[in-house]
Amino acid sequence: MVTTRTPLIAGNWKMNLDHLQAIAFVQKLAWSLKDAKHDFSSVEAVVFPPATDLRSVQTLLDADKLELGLGAQDLSSHDSGAYTGEISGAFLRALDVQYVLVGHSERRTLHSEGDDVVASKVAAAHRHGLVPMICVGETAADLEEHGPSAVPVAQLRASLTEVPADAEIVVAYEPVWAIGSGQAATPEQAQQVCAALREALVEIAGPERAATTRVLYGGSVKSNNIASFLREPDVDGALVGGASLDVAEFTSIVRFRSHVGV
Repeated sequence: MVTTRTPLIAGNWKMNLDHLQAIAFVQKLAWSLKDAKHDFSSVEAVVFPPATDLRSVQTLLDADKLELGLGAQDLSSHDSGAYTGEISGAFLRALDVQYVLVGHSERRTLHSEGDDVVASKVAAAHRHGLVPMICVGETAADLEEHGPSAVPVAQLRASLTEVPADAEIVVAYEPVWAIGSGQAATPEQAQQVCAALREALVEIAGPERAATTRVLYGGSVKSNNIASFLREPDVDGALVGGASLDVAEFTSIVRFRSHVGV
């Protein structure tokens, strides 16, 4: 089955940039991509600002008809109620948010979110018409004990237990040992795990859904290594952390095809 999947470059700002800084950043990014004559039909670019920035960024995107996608960094598994500090998927959808990160390694580690919590959040995103970007990945200890792909595949399977097989998702493989370390996985390592994740999707959701689902790589992604990852057949984009806070660098990552003929 031959399927064309539009590459997706997602910029996770984490807890950086207040709403005024976010407005300035998005304006500069849009101008930079426009100056570079970026074709948004060939590569989709999405930014994931902090929750306090979402309204400001959404207003700017709508007013200036900018072609950047908008994502949120987290959501509640609950729709409404006495859940102080949490954010409903309904609220995100009302802000025209398209994507939401679920199961990021920092949420799993710093907030002790297990597979059950991740699954409930994936279900909440689906209920509200958001596309969950499901993050999976292994620590160095996991890799040594279980080998490549075992932990990410198990996490993916667990995350999809509460949604229908045809639910639209994006999968992001982020080797925890590579995040923020400057030590990216090799393209071959990324391909090995991304291919295993796609094989798991075939079993879970069928070959058609598996063929159209985008699987991203995340972990010390830079403009000087993005093209090598995107050459791999099962790597459909990147979840970018620190480099997404640099307009020139993120623009260069989004325009990865200009580096070499990918």
